[in-house]
Amino acid sequence: MIRFQLTRLTVFAMLLVAGRCVHADDDGFLPLFDGKTLEGWVQVNCAPSTFSVRNGKIYCTGKPTGVIRTERMYQNFVLELEWRHLQPKGNAGLFVWSDPLTSRGVPFTRSIEVQVLDGIEGPGYTSQGDIFPIHGASMVPDNGRGGSRAFPTEDRSKPSPEWNHYEVTCMDGIIRLAVNGKVVTSGSQCSPRKGYICLESEGSPIEFRNLRIKELPDDQIPDQYVAREAEGFVSLYNGADLSGWKAYEGLVGHWKPSDWRLEYDGQSTGEVKDLWTEDDFEDFTLIVDWRWKGKDERTKRRSPILPSGDYAKNDDGTLKEIDVPVADSGIYLRGSTKAQINIWQWPVGSGEIWGYRTDASMPAEVRAGATPNVNADRPVGEWNRFEITMCGEDITVILNGQTVIDHCQLPGVPLSGPIALQHHGDPIEFANIYLKRR
Repeated sequence: MIRFQLTRLTVFAMLLVAGRCVHADDDGFLPLFDGKTLEGWVQVNCAPSTFSVRNGKIYCTGKPTGVIRTERMYQNFVLELEWRHLQPKGNAGLFVWSDPLTSRGVPFTRSIEVQVLDGIEGPGYTSQGDIFPIHGASMVPDNGRGGSRAFPTEDRSKPSPEWNHYEVTCMDGIIRLAVNGKVVTSGSQCSPRKGYICLESEGSPIEFRNLRIKELPDDQIPDQYVAREAEGFVSLYNGADLSGWKAYEGLVGHWKPSDWRLEYDGQSTGEVKDLWTEDDFEDFTLIVDWRWKGKDERTKRRSPILPSGDYAKNDDGTLKEIDVPVADSGIYLRGSTKAQINIWQWPVGSGEIWGYRTDASMPAEVRAGATPNVNADRPVGEWNRFEITMCGEDITVILNGQTVIDHCQLPGVPLSGPIALQHHGDPIEFANIYLKRR
């Protein structure tokens, strides 16, 4: 084992001599891009047209904001690529050791980002190859300035539209970046240190070419350092339009694609106001991010909900009432408005299955099971994430990492049907809508 570790360190040292990048032999490098197709890459949350192949290069429009990723994970490796922004002050990125899906409330993944920026400089960033952890990742920077971002030791990037060469060496949680032939940025103690590789779209057109990778020796590492495994989720919202959704008359302009966010103003005018998927789904896990658009001071008198699903009463048997915010929305499952996952600001919290909790004909255990067992909502203005799993008549709802509905039975729920984002007259935003069929 000691001999193996020394070999790995020797390989790493050979790649870094006097701060300069020494290219390994071509043997052992494999292409990450065949020059003709995007085979080997997975669309995460962008439109089909965001990344394409043009004249032997990966072309990215920059819109919407999002990423594509490799099909498989990598741990220790040397990655080479060339990039050029097609207009000045362009922004993009390269993510390594990445999760397969975007993090809650953002169009980016938990990962270590290698900045791909042109001609934009500030006190907290440069266009010369910064490296920094994002959205839950961590790294100890070399040449830092008090935070987690590693800054280049010299300026070596060429301006748009010239080509730049990056060589990224990732080894045992250490990352080093050579810009146009010289190592200028580095960090250590990275977590994760095994994951996917992503190319980022962020507002401006960019081209990539000559992507290739050489894997280096590695061994088993603790799970805490490994990114999440891809599980077959696909995006139901592409950030550009309402493809895959039924855009009934009166919906367009109210359900509005806004880059990676899907905004709803609460004012649909057509006969159908909810936004339904075109496809039907049977058993699935659905991920949906949502947040309220600003704080609404309006309230209504409503009765608190007990763990049993019943409304609280006063000693004289009348319904107890409190003031609750009016903001209300939800998610309909399998074409059923009864199977609604509620989104609101009541004290009981979001995740309630409204139609089953309020149905007096349902068994007591069903009504109690359809009632959230904890209020896991984040404050108004912050993003929330649902993870909803349906198998037959069984449903589990996780909100912001907490199980709020635990294997509730929904007697008579349709076994297949579309999914809808609900109109309830209140402005709300949705994002990161992913589904995995089970």
